[in-house]
Amino acid sequence: MKINFANLITGFRLLAIPLCVFFFYLPFEWCRKAAALIFAAAAISDFFDGYIARKFDQMTPFGAFLDPVADKLIVAVALVLIVDTDGRWMMAIIAAIIIGREITVSALREWMAGQQASSTVAVSMVGKIKTTFQLIGLSFMLWGDTLWGLPIEEMGFIALLIAAAMTLWSMWIYLHAAWPTLRRGL
Repeated sequence: MKINFANLITGFRLLAIPLCVFFFYLPFEWCRKAAALIFAAAAISDFFDGYIARKFDQMTPFGAFLDPVADKLIVAVALVLIVDTDGRWMMAIIAAIIIGREITVSALREWMAGQQASSTVAVSMVGKIKTTFQLIGLSFMLWGDTLWGLPIEEMGFIALLIAAAMTLWSMWIYLHAAWPTLRRGL
């Protein structure tokens, strides 16, 4: 296994998961903010690991495996933390949509790779925009308070509503693109 800077950044995202959970549940006023900042740093690092891997030719099979795992784990854990403390039934629906889509699209990509058709379900621009709304929304909701008088938590909830809608849209795009191959497999 080749360790490089891009893989170390991905590893930071994995390390951020237990740190985020730890700070989120500490009984001090500043701790949710610390969890939000750790999550936000991990979210930003997702851009850099891929950029560095491509720019400096540090792409590895291990990194290609670990990067999406780290992305999905940190998002799923953040959603669980928020559902645990938010109390709105709509937040549970949003979490189910986002996590369900991730499982569905991951399985679809794996199946399509087995059919030598993985380019059919490559990451789309809708998926990237969805991820941006999702990461901002999760960061804001983990913050759990106002910031400079702005209702950050409510802004995060709205961003997650938008992300959930885009999640369904992007899943439909992937399934629609894969449908001819899926139909042949019936």
